[in-house]
Amino acid sequence: MRGPIAPPQVPLSVSRAESFVDLVQDSAERLERRWPQLSGVDFTVLEVPTSGLGGPGSGGGPDGHGGPDGWDGESVPLGRFIAARGDAPDRIVIYRRPVEIRAKNRDERALLVHEVVVEQVAELLGLAPESVDPRYGQE
Repeated sequence: MRGPIAPPQVPLSVSRAESFVDLVQDSAERLERRWPQLSGVDFTVLEVPTSGLGGPGSGGGPDGHGGPDGWDGESVPLGRFIAARGDAPDRIVIYRRPVEIRAKNRDERALLVHEVVVEQVAELLGLAPESVDPRYGQE
């Protein structure tokens, strides 16, 4: 017999990448209820940060250092806040592979995703992560 192992509505048919995007969206929606101004923020998932040689005019990060996403190649970031420019809204990027590598199971992955989202929202709002979500670091 050939065919899908499970019908599309069954969680087995959801890829790891799709499941990860769902975790990020759930976390964003949870925070949006408390912080309505987040409704205009673009929450994005990328596989990994990219590296590159920085420097003004070289396509580096916003500060002229690191790759297009600002990574300096030293430590691997789990997420990043990118301030709005022109018509582009504020954006929060969560890097899937670095987060997955640090989490042992789905519950741990969900908790880490939420912590990373909270940290990036805190940077966006100029607040401490504990102010963004009082349960930050306690779960």
